[in-house]
Amino acid sequence: MTPVLVSATWLRHNLSSVRVFDASSHLPTVKRNAAAEFAAAHIPGALRFDIETIADPDHAMPHMVPSPDGFAAAMRDLGLGDDDHVVFYDDCDIRTAARGWWMMRLFGHERVSILDGGLAAWRGIHGTLDSGDSPPVLAGDFTSRPSVGVSVVDFDSLSSRISDGSAGQILDARAAARFAGEAPEPRPGLRAGHIPGSRNLPFSNLLNEDGTWKNNTAIRELFTAAGIDPTAPVTASCGSGVTACV
Repeated sequence: MTPVLVSATWLRHNLSSVRVFDASSHLPTVKRNAAAEFAAAHIPGALRFDIETIADPDHAMPHMVPSPDGFAAAMRDLGLGDDDHVVFYDDCDIRTAARGWWMMRLFGHERVSILDGGLAAWRGIHGTLDSGDSPPVLAGDFTSRPSVGVSVVDFDSLSSRISDGSAGQILDARAAARFAGEAPEPRPGLRAGHIPGSRNLPFSNLLNEDGTWKNNTAIRELFTAAGIDPTAPVTASCGSGVTACV
Protein backbone atom coordinates (compact mmCIF):
# COMPACT_ATOMS: atom_id res chain seq x y z
CA MET A 1 0.00 0.00 0.00
CA THR A 2 1.30 3.45 -0.91
CA PRO A 3 1.90 5.59 2.21
CA VAL A 4 0.04 8.90 2.46
CA LEU A 5 3.09 10.57 4.00
CA VAL A 6 6.76 10.03 3.22
CA SER A 7 9.72 11.59 5.02
CA ALA A 8 12.39 13.72 3.42
CA THR A 9 14.92 10.98 4.11
CA TRP A 10 12.70 8.41 2.36
CA LEU A 11 12.35 10.71 -0.63
CA ARG A 12 16.10 11.23 -0.90
CA HIS A 13 16.62 7.46 -0.95
CA ASN A 14 13.85 6.90 -3.51
CA LEU A 15 14.09 10.05 -5.63
CA SER A 16 15.02 8.20 -8.81
CA SER A 17 11.97 5.93 -8.65
CA VAL A 18 9.18 8.48 -8.05
CA ARG A 19 7.68 11.49 -9.82
CA VAL A 20 7.87 14.67 -7.75
CA PHE A 21 5.38 17.53 -8.11
CA ASP A 22 5.61 20.94 -6.45
CA ALA A 23 2.02 22.01 -5.79
CA SER A 24 2.83 25.31 -4.07
CA SER A 25 0.23 28.05 -4.41
CA HIS A 26 -0.49 31.13 -2.33
CA LEU A 27 -3.56 33.08 -1.24
CA PRO A 28 -4.13 36.41 -3.03
CA THR A 29 -3.26 38.27 0.17
CA VAL A 30 0.22 36.68 0.28
CA LYS A 31 2.74 38.55 -1.84
CA ARG A 32 4.58 35.48 -3.11
CA ASN A 33 5.01 34.00 -6.57
CA ALA A 34 5.00 30.20 -6.50
CA ALA A 35 6.31 29.85 -10.07
CA ALA A 36 9.23 32.21 -9.43
CA GLU A 37 10.06 30.44 -6.19
CA PHE A 38 10.03 27.09 -7.99
CA ALA A 39 12.44 28.44 -10.59
CA ALA A 40 14.73 29.67 -7.82
CA ALA A 41 14.84 26.37 -5.91
CA HIS A 42 13.09 23.02 -6.21
CA ILE A 43 13.69 19.36 -5.46
CA PRO A 44 15.67 17.76 -8.32
CA GLY A 45 13.43 16.43 -11.07
CA ALA A 46 10.32 18.12 -9.70
CA LEU A 47 7.65 19.56 -11.97
CA ARG A 48 5.14 22.31 -11.17
CA PHE A 49 1.61 21.12 -10.40
CA ASP A 50 -0.32 24.37 -10.65
CA ILE A 51 -3.76 24.10 -9.05
CA GLU A 52 -4.75 27.37 -10.71
CA THR A 53 -4.37 25.91 -14.21
CA ILE A 54 -5.15 22.24 -13.52
CA ALA A 55 -8.73 23.32 -12.97
CA ASP A 56 -12.10 23.84 -14.62
CA PRO A 57 -11.47 26.65 -17.16
CA ASP A 58 -15.18 27.48 -17.39
CA HIS A 59 -15.88 27.98 -13.68
CA ALA A 60 -16.07 31.48 -12.22
CA MET A 61 -14.35 30.40 -9.01
CA PRO A 62 -10.60 29.66 -8.80
CA HIS A 63 -9.08 26.16 -8.97
CA MET A 64 -12.34 24.25 -9.21
CA VAL A 65 -12.03 20.56 -10.10
CA PRO A 66 -11.50 19.90 -13.84
CA SER A 67 -13.28 17.22 -15.83
CA PRO A 68 -11.77 13.70 -15.84
CA ASP A 69 -10.60 14.25 -19.42
CA GLY A 70 -9.14 17.65 -18.56
CA PHE A 71 -7.25 16.27 -15.59
CA ALA A 72 -5.93 13.30 -17.57
CA ALA A 73 -4.67 15.60 -20.32
CA ALA A 74 -2.86 17.79 -17.79
CA MET A 75 -1.21 14.75 -16.20
CA ARG A 76 -0.12 13.39 -19.57
CA ASP A 77 1.43 16.79 -20.32
CA LEU A 78 3.42 16.38 -17.10
CA GLY A 79 4.65 13.01 -18.36
CA LEU A 80 2.70 11.00 -15.79
CA GLY A 81 1.82 7.36 -16.34
CA ASP A 82 -0.76 5.17 -14.65
CA ASP A 83 1.90 3.19 -12.77
CA ASP A 84 3.96 6.12 -11.51
CA HIS A 85 4.33 6.83 -7.80
CA VAL A 86 3.78 10.56 -7.32
CA VAL A 87 5.10 12.54 -4.35
CA PHE A 88 3.68 16.02 -3.80
CA TYR A 89 5.34 18.75 -1.79
CA ASP A 90 4.78 22.45 -1.21
CA ASP A 91 6.39 25.51 0.31
CA CYS A 92 3.37 27.47 1.47
CA ASP A 93 1.17 28.07 4.47
CA ILE A 94 -1.98 26.43 3.07
CA ARG A 95 -0.52 22.98 2.39
CA THR A 96 -1.47 22.70 -1.27
CA ALA A 97 0.35 19.35 -1.54
CA ALA A 98 -2.74 17.86 0.12
CA ARG A 99 -4.91 19.28 -2.68
CA GLY A 100 -2.68 17.57 -5.24
CA TRP A 101 -2.91 14.27 -3.34
CA TRP A 102 -6.71 14.57 -3.15
CA MET A 103 -7.06 15.32 -6.88
CA MET A 104 -4.99 12.26 -7.77
CA ARG A 105 -7.21 10.08 -5.60
CA LEU A 106 -10.34 11.73 -6.98
CA PHE A 107 -9.32 10.67 -10.48
CA GLY A 108 -8.36 7.15 -9.48
CA HIS A 109 -4.58 7.29 -9.01
CA GLU A 110 -3.66 5.29 -5.91
CA ARG A 111 0.14 5.61 -5.97
CA VAL A 112 0.41 9.08 -4.48
CA SER A 113 2.07 10.46 -1.35
CA ILE A 114 2.84 13.77 0.36
CA LEU A 115 6.28 14.85 1.52
CA ASP A 116 5.76 15.31 5.25
CA GLY A 117 6.93 18.80 6.17
CA GLY A 118 7.22 19.96 2.57
CA LEU A 119 10.22 21.76 1.12
CA ALA A 120 11.29 22.86 4.60
CA ALA A 121 11.79 19.21 5.58
CA TRP A 122 13.86 18.62 2.43
CA ARG A 123 16.02 21.62 3.25
CA GLY A 124 16.26 20.31 6.82
CA ILE A 125 18.16 17.20 5.67
CA HIS A 126 20.30 19.36 3.37
CA GLY A 127 18.65 17.87 0.29
CA THR A 128 20.00 18.98 -3.08
CA LEU A 129 18.08 21.78 -4.81
CA ASP A 130 17.88 22.61 -8.50
CA SER A 131 16.99 25.92 -10.09
CA GLY A 132 15.51 27.03 -13.38
CA ASP A 133 12.51 25.75 -15.30
CA SER A 134 11.59 22.10 -15.42
CA PRO A 135 13.07 20.17 -18.35
CA PRO A 136 10.71 19.04 -21.14
CA VAL A 137 9.07 15.66 -20.55
CA LEU A 138 7.66 13.06 -22.90
CA ALA A 139 3.87 12.76 -22.83
CA GLY A 140 2.62 10.20 -20.35
CA ASP A 141 -0.19 7.66 -20.62
CA PHE A 142 -2.22 8.73 -17.58
CA THR A 143 -5.94 7.89 -17.62
CA SER A 144 -8.62 9.06 -15.22
CA ARG A 145 -10.41 6.28 -13.39
CA PRO A 146 -13.04 5.97 -10.63
CA SER A 147 -12.13 7.77 -7.42
CA VAL A 148 -10.26 6.06 -4.60
CA GLY A 149 -11.61 6.85 -1.13
CA VAL A 150 -12.53 10.48 -1.82
CA SER A 151 -15.37 12.33 -3.54
CA VAL A 152 -16.62 15.82 -4.29
CA VAL A 153 -20.03 17.37 -3.67
CA ASP A 154 -21.41 20.44 -5.43
CA PHE A 155 -23.34 23.35 -3.94
CA ASP A 156 -26.79 22.20 -5.02
CA SER A 157 -26.32 18.67 -3.68
CA LEU A 158 -25.01 19.81 -0.31
CA SER A 159 -27.71 22.47 0.02
CA SER A 160 -30.36 19.82 -0.63
CA ARG A 161 -28.84 17.49 1.96
CA ILE A 162 -28.73 20.26 4.56
CA SER A 163 -32.37 21.08 3.89
CA ASP A 164 -33.55 17.49 4.31
CA GLY A 165 -31.24 16.69 7.23
CA SER A 166 -29.09 14.14 5.40
CA ALA A 167 -25.87 16.17 5.14
CA GLY A 168 -24.14 14.33 7.96
CA GLN A 169 -20.91 15.73 9.35
CA ILE A 170 -19.49 18.90 7.80
CA LEU A 171 -16.07 20.10 8.90
CA ASP A 172 -14.68 23.54 8.06
CA ALA A 173 -10.86 23.72 7.87
CA ARG A 174 -10.54 27.52 7.98
CA ALA A 175 -9.23 29.58 10.87
CA ALA A 176 -11.69 30.07 13.73
CA ALA A 177 -12.17 33.79 13.05
CA ARG A 178 -13.15 33.16 9.42
CA PHE A 179 -15.49 30.35 10.50
CA ALA A 180 -17.18 32.68 13.00
CA GLY A 181 -17.49 35.46 10.41
CA GLU A 182 -15.25 37.73 12.49
CA ALA A 183 -12.50 37.94 9.85
CA PRO A 184 -12.95 38.72 6.15
CA GLU A 185 -12.40 36.16 3.43
CA PRO A 186 -9.14 36.67 1.51
CA ARG A 187 -11.02 36.89 -1.79
CA PRO A 188 -13.05 40.11 -2.18
CA GLY A 189 -16.81 39.80 -2.41
CA LEU A 190 -17.21 36.53 -0.52
CA ARG A 191 -19.55 36.54 2.47
CA ALA A 192 -18.14 35.75 5.90
CA GLY A 193 -19.47 32.93 8.06
CA HIS A 194 -19.88 29.19 7.61
CA ILE A 195 -22.11 26.46 6.21
CA PRO A 196 -25.10 25.81 8.50
CA GLY A 197 -24.49 22.89 10.85
CA SER A 198 -20.75 22.69 10.17
CA ARG A 199 -18.07 22.27 12.82
CA ASN A 200 -14.67 23.95 12.83
CA LEU A 201 -11.21 22.42 13.03
CA PRO A 202 -8.54 24.72 11.56
CA PHE A 203 -6.24 22.67 9.35
CA SER A 204 -3.20 24.23 11.02
CA ASN A 205 -4.14 22.43 14.25
CA LEU A 206 -3.31 19.13 12.53
CA LEU A 207 0.31 20.15 12.02
CA ASN A 208 3.33 20.25 14.30
CA GLU A 209 5.36 23.45 14.66
CA ASP A 210 7.80 22.22 11.99
CA GLY A 211 5.00 21.73 9.45
CA THR A 212 4.87 17.93 9.68
CA TRP A 213 1.59 16.18 10.37
CA LYS A 214 0.66 15.19 13.93
CA ASN A 215 0.27 11.48 14.61
CA ASN A 216 -2.99 9.60 14.10
CA THR A 217 -3.89 9.52 17.79
CA ALA A 218 -3.50 13.28 18.18
CA ILE A 219 -5.53 13.93 15.02
CA ARG A 220 -8.35 11.64 16.14
CA GLU A 221 -8.47 13.49 19.47
CA LEU A 222 -8.70 16.83 17.67
CA PHE A 223 -11.57 15.56 15.51
CA THR A 224 -13.42 14.27 18.55
CA ALA A 225 -12.90 17.54 20.42
CA ALA A 226 -14.37 19.40 17.43
CA GLY A 227 -17.51 17.24 17.62
CA ILE A 228 -16.61 15.05 14.64
CA ASP A 229 -16.67 11.25 14.62
CA PRO A 230 -13.46 10.35 12.72
CA THR A 231 -14.82 6.88 11.92
CA ALA A 232 -17.84 8.25 10.02
CA PRO A 233 -18.02 10.07 6.65
CA VAL A 234 -17.15 13.78 6.72
CA THR A 235 -17.73 16.53 4.17
CA ALA A 236 -14.76 18.88 4.43
CA SER A 237 -14.99 22.55 3.44
CA CYS A 238 -12.83 25.66 3.46
CA GLY A 239 -12.62 28.84 1.38
CA SER A 240 -12.01 27.39 -2.07
CA GLY A 241 -11.31 23.68 -1.74
CA VAL A 242 -7.63 23.61 -0.76
CA THR A 243 -7.15 23.36 3.00
CA ALA A 244 -10.23 21.10 3.21
CA CYS A 245 -7.98 18.47 1.60
CA VAL A 246 -5.60 18.53 4.57
